[in-house]
Amino acid sequence: MSTAVPQGRRPRNLTVGRIGVYAFLVTAALFFMLPLWIMIVTSLKPMEEIRLGNILALPAAMTFEAWTKAWSSACTGLECNGISVGFWNSVRILIPSVVLSIIAGAINGYALSFWRVKGANVMFGVLLLGAFIPYQVFLYPLVRIFSLTGIYNSLTCIVLVHVIFGLPTMTLLFRNYYAGLPIELFKAARIDGGGFWSIFFRVILPMSTPILVVATILQVTGIWNDFIFGLTFAGRENLPMTVQLNNIVNSTQGERAYNVDMAATMLAALVPLVVYFVSGRWFVRGIAAGAVKG
Repeated sequence: MSTAVPQGRRPRNLTVGRIGVYAFLVTAALFFMLPLWIMIVTSLKPMEEIRLGNILALPAAMTFEAWTKAWSSACTGLECNGISVGFWNSVRILIPSVVLSIIAGAINGYALSFWRVKGANVMFGVLLLGAFIPYQVFLYPLVRIFSLTGIYNSLTCIVLVHVIFGLPTMTLLFRNYYAGLPIELFKAARIDGGGFWSIFFRVILPMSTPILVVATILQVTGIWNDFIFGLTFAGRENLPMTVQLNNIVNSTQGERAYNVDMAATMLAALVPLVVYFVSGRWFVRGIAAGAVKG
């Protein structure tokens, strides 16, 4: 009985170049992890311990009081209901915005990839051009338009804004992904009598899982972390979590409660972190499957 012999080169000894790469990776990891570490340990310390000034030390008397206060009783301006109000507002904004923007992007990408609409390339170019114009340019015209239509400062308004500004990126993602699919599948479906919607739902959409995951991660992260649109279009009753976080940090009177600020920041970042940790491998798969192919 013969034993399998390992194939390929033996690992090289450490070289100057490899040591440099490891040093760079360790330095980069510390650079990004250090602020996270400071936020976590600060949020778990009482103010008496924070005043000692050792921001890197583990808490001597760990407490979750700052987290509880940040969630339920921290002041976000005139009201002291914590950041939980902004969390649920963000959820109400996030779900319809993500679903509608992905649906619109998938249909646009499908139409531009397979149906060869007249002037499709020009339309696609104009759509992408809008993605490179700074958002601030559109704020005042959109405020005027939504004011005239009567939906300004409402949940409908902020959802519509996110769908509009997410459309170029979503269309680009889905168009490039569908462009990598075999055209023969589409032609065979056409020969079998499939129409626009039947081909989309029965043939194209079931093959779109990788790019749907990529689009969801991008939209969830972008919409959840948005500040300027939420502040401008959501209205006082629908302010998202990021705006409430800003209000907590900037409405403190007297001594600044750094532990509450850090806890509120961590709470605001939990949803994107969970999405990335849960769907990270799917995100890489979607990118590798053609999300950035031209």
